[in-house]
Amino acid sequence: MKSIRIGSGAGYSGDRIEPAVELAMRGDISYLVFECLAERTIALAQLSKLRDPAMGYDPLLVARMNALLKICVERKIKIITNMGAANPLAAAAMICKIAAGMGLRSLKIAAVTGDDVLDVLKNGSYCLQENGTPIASLGDALISANAYLGASPIVNALANGADVVITGRVADPALFLSPLIHEFSWPMTDWDRLGKGTLAGHLLECAGQVTGGYFADPGLKDVEGLGHLGFPIAEVDEAGTVAITKVAGSGGAVTPATCKEQLLYEIHDPARYLTPDVIADFSNVQVESRGCDRVAVSGATGHPQSDTLKVCVGVSEGYIGEGQISYGGTNALARAKLARDIISERLKIVDAKYDELRFDFVGYDAIRRNGPKTEPCDVRLRVAARTKLKRDAVLIGNEVEALYTSGPAGGGGASKSVRQIIAMFSTMVPRQEVRPAVSFFEV
Repeated sequence: MKSIRIGSGAGYSGDRIEPAVELAMRGDISYLVFECLAERTIALAQLSKLRDPAMGYDPLLVARMNALLKICVERKIKIITNMGAANPLAAAAMICKIAAGMGLRSLKIAAVTGDDVLDVLKNGSYCLQENGTPIASLGDALISANAYLGASPIVNALANGADVVITGRVADPALFLSPLIHEFSWPMTDWDRLGKGTLAGHLLECAGQVTGGYFADPGLKDVEGLGHLGFPIAEVDEAGTVAITKVAGSGGAVTPATCKEQLLYEIHDPARYLTPDVIADFSNVQVESRGCDRVAVSGATGHPQSDTLKVCVGVSEGYIGEGQISYGGTNALARAKLARDIISERLKIVDAKYDELRFDFVGYDAIRRNGPKTEPCDVRLRVAARTKLKRDAVLIGNEVEALYTSGPAGGGGASKSVRQIIAMFSTMVPRQEVRPAVSFFEV
């Protein structure tokens, strides 16, 4: 029975590049998939695009393509990625430029668009699911609106000979499901096979998490070689049977336990995992070891897709101003508390306006405010405020920094920052309101 091997080259935007190179060089894979787009990531990418229409794609796109494009072309490995973020067309053009600079020829690059539904929401009667706010009332605070596309446009791109497919917002498992549909000619209504392919995609989408990253816990769940963690490979056959493995000799581990943790990751109802392609049912999945670093995962099924698609809505909600400073040695906690009291008074004096103010003693109560505590030998005061105006956010860090010379003894390592708050909400739109498109570029 025909089978293909798909490698996961990234599980988030800033992921390591070396494991993807290892997959391309030694993984005997046909597809290398980079999943780099979180909900907040695309809102930030939209802001980047607003500042510069030629930007808005993943910050590591150029570095990843420089490291991997030539290797993948030489080994006939197709690349699928959502690194297009808010600007897949510009990302595709950049890949063309990189390919030409490498002397690569006869390369076909596909850009998938259509996930940006900002105009649809602005002109409709949609509301934010979380609080019922009419989206049309948000005005300039509405930053982005991106629908989760499914596998269909990627399958279309592959069917038309694309060597690289770059998308914006696509459901994470769909990136991995699409080559299975293409290679095995699965009907888009074969819900059980789509459920099985979605299972493979879900196991791969976070890259190193299924090979022991975000799993290790010394003395409880020991994992060797995390410094050179190998990223996962899914071997999938025409029937949808899945085996998870990694490159021999790479760090990490593929075990039933690592696969089970990833299987449950971000799953609300295992019997109804809603994606744009299928409502997957993981409730009867079986996980079994098939030798060293090889695990078989089976039993997923599926049900017909829903009539709506989820949309991630990015809304500007002001700023966070933050300042931090450390105190160490005898009486460190008392000095940090005095610093807190000084900041409380100073913020009134400078008339800082904020909606929320928080003090944390990191190393003492930042995580467990009511838990048992011992006197720390060092503590870091963190002051953070949520503000409507940037001016007020700046005041927070400035006042903390001033503790260097105007606060308790022994303060050091002060830092400050201001960042815009992009709050993420969701809504649902009818499937027919979202119109994916594929554009082709050739080198």
